Amino acid sequence: MTDSFPAPLAARLERAGVVAVLVLEKVEHAVPVAEALLRGGVDVMELTLRTPAAVDCLRAIRSGAPEMLAGIGTVLTTDQVDEVLAADAAFGVSPGLNPHVVEHAQRAGLPFAPGIMSPSDIEAAVALGCRTLKFFPAETAGGLAHLASMKAPYRHLGLRYVPLGGVNEGNTADYLADADVLAVGGSWLAKADVIAAQDWDRIEATAARASQIVVAARGAA
Repeated sequence: MTDSFPAPLAARLERAGVVAVLVLEKVEHAVPVAEALLRGGVDVMELTLRTPAAVDCLRAIRSGAPEMLAGIGTVLTTDQVDEVLAADAAFGVSPGLNPHVVEHAQRAGLPFAPGIMSPSDIEAAVALGCRTLKFFPAETAGGLAHLASMKAPYRHLGLRYVPLGGVNEGNTADYLADADVLAVGGSWLAKADVIAAQDWDRIEATAARASQIVVAARGAA
């Protein structure tokens, strides 16, 4: 079965290496944050559906910073799949694996990566046709050691993982050294207090350091 994450999209994430995971409270912050990340070399982001402004922020970014690949995370319902697809989300992500949501996303044509943290989760995802999986919460689930043990029986299937949850500037390189890790997700790139302070220069600098980590871990594109 074809992966719910198309190959060109997966390749874009792999080139990026890091995905900025954001919680945005105000639409007016959306484009400045995206532009700061882009200046720092980070061109993929996941806006989480944890605030009422998230979908409007997505629309603003798609219009005002089109070079940013902007997806939506914390997709928990089929209605949310429809909502984010209508807002032109590049992809959807969920913290766990809800078969109804995954199947609805597939029918709707929304590239989708469900969350997994156990072998049973992986097998359920594979049965649904998913090959790109969010490993969440990565660090509290056991980090790289847990991922290595968990994914070993499925390596022949060509699965790729995007760890989120506890991934930070200090351990990103370790995760990226794993050939099965497509990219990592990081909320440290644009923290809520930095966004609230509208410190776009700080976000740009953090993104630049993240980009340097990716280049050091994987080499220049």
